[in-house]
Amino acid sequence: MKHNIMWTLRQSATLPDALELYIYSNVEGDWYDWDGNKHSSETSAAHFREELEKHPDAKEITVYINSLGGSVMEGVSIYNQLKRHPAHKTVYVDGFACSIASVIAMAGDEVIMPRNTVMMIHNAWTVAIGNAAELRKAADDLDVLNTASMQAYLMKAGDKLSEEQLTEMLDKETYLTAAQCIEFGLADRFADEDADMQAAQQQLAKQNAAQKAADEMQQRREKAIAAINKYFG
Repeated sequence: MKHNIMWTLRQSATLPDALELYIYSNVEGDWYDWDGNKHSSETSAAHFREELEKHPDAKEITVYINSLGGSVMEGVSIYNQLKRHPAHKTVYVDGFACSIASVIAMAGDEVIMPRNTVMMIHNAWTVAIGNAAELRKAADDLDVLNTASMQAYLMKAGDKLSEEQLTEMLDKETYLTAAQCIEFGLADRFADEDADMQAAQQQLAKQNAAQKAADEMQQRREKAIAAINKYFG
């Protein structure tokens, strides 16, 4: 595992017309600060599209994943971009493919997992604020996102996983071993060697720290907005 890589799409150093995509961080969209200024995220679907367009002749894309997930909307879009790209896609789970990162993995024509790696699947969730109509819309939006994610899993699994089984697994927030992923058709074969899980966990610890700081900032924003709305509402 290359610890200095968080998220990057680059030309392969060994194969012509081949790309390597490293997803070693949370998948997050663009965001706006207090002054309304837009900040672009390097892990957004828009940024990924821009980078992918720089390599129109790519014949092979190898994706390496060690991620806790992130934004469902961004991840579903990245999955769709990979899925419709004509290149052959090979996905390696380098430690953890959790939440929306597991959906991105489903874009692989071949998904390869070391025996000691883990995939986690669950229903989408969000933090919502607003009136009753806005909260109902948020729930409806989640249903749409859940359906999109389910289709990604089912398309990869084929006849190895029924919709009823998948629904139960998503409802329970299920952690799957590599062997279980192969059994259910979410992965195709074992890697030749085990993953360095200590390095993978250290990388995730960095993600957790960064995400915690971002979550705390978002909570402060939401409380401030709620207070303003209450005062002027």
